[in-house]
Amino acid sequence: MSKNKKLPEKIRLAKKTKQNRRVPIFAMMKTSRKLRTHPKARQWRRSKIKV
Repeated sequence: MSKNKKLPEKIRLAKKTKQNRRVPIFAMMKTSRKLRTHPKARQWRRSKIKV
């Protein structure tokens, strides 16, 4: 992808990056480790974003 991005596109990519974080440790401990993986986790090579 080009280095020079349009601002709205950059904002959408930043949002998707934030959504792709792991489950917080406190959430794992609070649910007795039942909630381990993020249901909407995206692997950068397998699934692409429609931006």
